[in-house]
Amino acid sequence: MIVIENVTVATVDANDTVHTDGHVVVGDDGRIAAVGPGKTEMSGKRVDGKGHLVTPGLVNSHHHLYQWATRGLALDETLFGWLTTLYPIWGRLDADVTGAAAAAGLGWLALSGCTTSMDHHYVFPRDGGDVLEAEIEAARRIGLRFHPTRGSMDLSRKDGGLPPDHVVEETDEALAATEAAIDRWHDPSPGSMLRIAVAPCSPFSVTTRLMEEAAVLARRKGVRLHTHLAETDDEEQFCLERFGCTPVEYADRVGWLGEDVWLAHGVHFSDKEIARLGATRTGVAHCPSSNARLGAGMARVRELVDAGVPVGLGVDGAASQEVSQISAELRQALYTARLRGGPTAMTALEALRLGTMGGARCLGREDDIGSLEVGKLADLVMWRLDGLGHDGVDDKVAALVFGPTAPVELALVGGDPVVERGELVNADEETLAREARRVHRKLMV
Repeated sequence: MIVIENVTVATVDANDTVHTDGHVVVGDDGRIAAVGPGKTEMSGKRVDGKGHLVTPGLVNSHHHLYQWATRGLALDETLFGWLTTLYPIWGRLDADVTGAAAAAGLGWLALSGCTTSMDHHYVFPRDGGDVLEAEIEAARRIGLRFHPTRGSMDLSRKDGGLPPDHVVEETDEALAATEAAIDRWHDPSPGSMLRIAVAPCSPFSVTTRLMEEAAVLARRKGVRLHTHLAETDDEEQFCLERFGCTPVEYADRVGWLGEDVWLAHGVHFSDKEIARLGATRTGVAHCPSSNARLGAGMARVRELVDAGVPVGLGVDGAASQEVSQISAELRQALYTARLRGGPTAMTALEALRLGTMGGARCLGREDDIGSLEVGKLADLVMWRLDGLGHDGVDDKVAALVFGPTAPVELALVGGDPVVERGELVNADEETLAREARRVHRKLMV
């Protein structure tokens, strides 16, 4: 048992309960045994949380870990220009590059308070080895709960898509590999550390047949669906010209709206489309820093949340968002909402909800993670807020969201520490950096 006391606790329960002087108890089974105000008489290893804030672990609902190896490129491009610059480089990916990039990216995420991350991997060079296995092993090494998606692209430039021919797969090949990945890796148990989802890349890199059959496959296997959608004006123009409809209308047409679907970015939605997403409970991974870096626009998060859409936060790939800290997305989400709707458009607690329960809902894990409630998995973070950068902000949640990126004093995944006193428990940061540097140079030759 671990007893954290004398600490502010933001539970992110249905009432957004905050205990300004509270406790959290982690049971030997890796679940929350108690949470509440004041002290507790329960026994266990006691941790003094004075000057700290405990929250649920942050959930990263959209990422491309392999991109850690290609940061700092195409810095002034829109999405389509950025992609066409990087596709040829990504065509040289292999398991070595992907594993080292994933370990670095996941380690960095853990240091920013992430306890669960997904990954959207959709580049599978024929001679690259098992890149999906490489990133799964990286997640095990770092100790994070992991939801990798088996992505795919089958619409190359010669057929009217955006990616070059050498980075796409044949449709049947992609579907078979996706089913094999589910059969090999997916663990549907409540305490699962590893779940697979099905994730064709985007309307401009995937055929209609692959979109439709991927949805059928996912539902037959009982796993979730993920894709990029409505990220840029270029994408909308592509869909209008190729399909005669908007990206959301296209997704609806091919069976890609529903409670088992979450979409990345979702910047360009009409009022009608937001209502449709809310009615179908289709999730959205909001990636405010990446959207800003690529100049894609500002997602209508306030309207999405008000319509009942599950909205989580995503870092997105490190090549389009070099900061890659999920905790920083709390502030960026709040700022984006306020740029659109004014200072009352989002509160600090609402931003925290996006980064915790919102992401859990997108991943279908709201019964297991996303809030600090008795019986839930003990995925939690204790943030140090007693230093110079946060001292004097009495509201600890406001200090976390509005203030500078807070150091992680302790991060637990299922009760097991992955970060202690600002350092990774299961990996060495310097080693991760050295390996990431090596594969970057390997890829860029």
